[in-house]
Amino acid sequence: MASPDPSAADAGTGGESTSQAAAVEPIRMPTVEEIKGQDIWNNCAVRSVVSGVMGGGLGVLMGLFFGALENPIMAEQMTARQQIVYTAKQMGSRSISNAKTFAVMGLIFSAAECTIEKVRAKHDTTNTAVAGCVTGGALAVKGGPKATCFGCVGFAAFSVAIEKFFDRHT
Repeated sequence: MASPDPSAADAGTGGESTSQAAAVEPIRMPTVEEIKGQDIWNNCAVRSVVSGVMGGGLGVLMGLFFGALENPIMAEQMTARQQIVYTAKQMGSRSISNAKTFAVMGLIFSAAECTIEKVRAKHDTTNTAVAGCVTGGALAVKGGPKATCFGCVGFAAFSVAIEKFFDRHT
């Protein structure tokens, strides 16, 4: 039976030259710029600051979204303009609050994970669990020792669950 693919038809007659050419590929060495970029990104301070900035951006977006969903208590008695002003103020205050929280969370988690990874010289789930514990404990420290422990355990469990879901360390 004839194959509609011309390369499959050539496989029996001289097609081995094309398969040998595809099997041997040259190795591309990274350029100097790529190596410098990797060295910069491997710096824990750079990673932490970038994570903090990205966390702040995520917090702003979440604050805008959830602030817009909040209804005023006396919506029936407010005019449309008053409701818009109230919603805009809520969105602004929620955005600032969420931006601060997520920026601190991203900075602490990234700094802890990167530092632990450098000290242990391993890239595994233990780093994520310990970094989650440090982050959760630091965020809940104002609530006292019990809140710090619950924050540590909760954030560590959440971090490991997310890590397993994305399956980064196989």
